[in-house]
Amino acid sequence: MRIGLVLRLLALALLVAFLASPQTFAPVFRPLTQNNAPAIYTQNDLLTLTLVHLRIVFLATFAATVVALALAVLVTRPFGAEFLPLSRGIVNIGQTFPPVAVLAIAVPLVGFGAKPTLFALFLYGLLPIFENGITGLTTLSDSVMEAARGAGMTPSQQLARVELPLAFPVILAGVRLSVVISLATATIGSTVGASTLGEVIIAGLLSNNLAFVVQGGLIVGTLAVLINDTLVALERMVARRMGE
Repeated sequence: MRIGLVLRLLALALLVAFLASPQTFAPVFRPLTQNNAPAIYTQNDLLTLTLVHLRIVFLATFAATVVALALAVLVTRPFGAEFLPLSRGIVNIGQTFPPVAVLAIAVPLVGFGAKPTLFALFLYGLLPIFENGITGLTTLSDSVMEAARGAGMTPSQQLARVELPLAFPVILAGVRLSVVISLATATIGSTVGASTLGEVIIAGLLSNNLAFVVQGGLIVGTLAVLINDTLVALERMVARRMGE
């Protein structure tokens, strides 16, 4: 456990150091270049690209969480159960079409840049949050729900004070999966003009510079691992508190 924590902290420290001073790491990436090509991507600041990449992922995940949870709450209420097939069909749209196809459809509607990427990530993030929301809200203990009703809580109070808090660890697991998927998928946003870390990877592919490809991949991969582990730790902490 301690070794894993040390490795994660080391990875975080290396990532921060690289983003703060990329040229310091030029000797590490130079063997991956050919014909005296640059070892570090400098067309745009790597730290800025990383922050913009994370902002796009955060905004898309936030919007997906709001919509997916609203649908999950709706279909788990007696009056909304009949909308389950329709809701499930809606959230499955993002998984039905590949990201490139979603971008191709979105560009004529909203133009180039971050908007089509946000749209694609939003659609892709709906399913895991929706399904986990349903699971969390429909697997609560009957005794707990009976106690809430016995305490005189209204349905809305039961939802806000009992159901959502108890279901939160399961919902958070869905959010975590959505974030990890979005972190990787956001790289393709650079094909339609969005400023993401995909810009570094695409530049490497176009110029046959493996150093750029590795840099972009390592930043995205490290972010995915660190964020995933952080959310897993949060899930466990919340689950322990709910069990107390």
